[in-house]
Amino acid sequence: MAKVVKFGGSSLADANQFRKVAEIIRTDKHRRYIIPSAPGKRFGADVKVTDMLYGCYDAVSEGKNALSEFRPIARRFDEIISDLGLTISLDGEYEKIMNHFKKRSGRDYAASRGEYLNGIILANFLGYDFVDAAKAVHFKPDGSFDADLTDASLSMILEGFKRAVIPGFYGAKPDGVIKTFSRGGSDFTGSIVAKAVRASLYENWTDVPGFLVADPRIVDNPEVIKTITYRELRELSYMGATVLHEEAIFPVREAKIPINIKNTNNPAAPGTMISPEAGGDSARVITGIAGKKNFSVIHIEKDEMNNEIGFLRRILTLFETEGVNFEHVPTGIDTLSIVVGSDVFEKHPRLTEFIEKVAKPSHMEIEHKLALIAIVGRGMKERRGTATRIFAALSHANINIRTIDQGSSELNIIVGVNEDDFEQAVRAIYEVFMLAE
Repeated sequence: MAKVVKFGGSSLADANQFRKVAEIIRTDKHRRYIIPSAPGKRFGADVKVTDMLYGCYDAVSEGKNALSEFRPIARRFDEIISDLGLTISLDGEYEKIMNHFKKRSGRDYAASRGEYLNGIILANFLGYDFVDAAKAVHFKPDGSFDADLTDASLSMILEGFKRAVIPGFYGAKPDGVIKTFSRGGSDFTGSIVAKAVRASLYENWTDVPGFLVADPRIVDNPEVIKTITYRELRELSYMGATVLHEEAIFPVREAKIPINIKNTNNPAAPGTMISPEAGGDSARVITGIAGKKNFSVIHIEKDEMNNEIGFLRRILTLFETEGVNFEHVPTGIDTLSIVVGSDVFEKHPRLTEFIEKVAKPSHMEIEHKLALIAIVGRGMKERRGTATRIFAALSHANINIRTIDQGSSELNIIVGVNEDDFEQAVRAIYEVFMLAE
């Protein structure tokens, strides 16, 4: 039985955080494979090491002195080493990194060095083996992630280590060139390691108590979601909930490995458990609320649209040809609405002209400044009147609903409101479901 444990940048920002992490790991013998991020912010005005590395690489690329530019970064790591009382020296690694910067080895290489150096320190502090992700996480020559080769490689390599630290965020192409995942990609590394070792649990430690029912910047002290399914998480992540890298669920979902989001600064708290399927009925009607601004709606009207075979196909084929993503397509008998990101019209200035050409609508108009709010929960399927409660809450708050869309699975209801009403709408929905129950 093995657990894969990933720690975010705030959890490894300084030596005190390293000590907390070590204590967490040592309290459970099953926490065998550790995925560290680069050091994050130590205080509000601080700079993350990854951002420091990007800035250093760009400065060296412009001809500035590598040693003077890299010195503040080296100081961050040396302070951690000194404070932990370790005897290791990273001077040789610093020299290699500066040489690679001078050779223009790429911004991906630069960004990856935070995880790499932090991994060396953490492995030394724990007494674990260190496995360079460049030797175990593989990308194809075109830069896309090679899932099959990585799974086989990690399985084979980690089989030889009872306990190991594997840096997150990066891997390498066949020619050895370092390639990173998108920001937050250490979550994804933890997920693929968990799948490779067939872990019993993937623990993702961060600086928050878990997934929250709503954005704490909008709702004061929202409740922590105790349990959530992968499907619910996917819906909330897509609409802006960002505790976990959005792609991190796929490898573990395939392997049916649960994820536990935990707080490094409060390890006794249960956090949020993410499971393939939740057993039994949800105690709450809804699981979470999330949303985003900056959407627009293209309203199309045409008489007897429902009798015109291929009408929707022609429009969606146009979107595919033009490379335009759409969010939702609510329909009526003679009406069709397409919700898109507001930046679509800048990227595709002739889009409405092309729609006119293929659809020949009786009327078409575009509404801007729309916000979408997703109300997500497996409990909605079993409870009557969920939509009624949402609409009543928004009506009571004097908020106009501009679009409505409900998935066939009854897992979510998405409403569109004016951007100016977004925050108030989220609070109204939270209050009717979380405070009134």
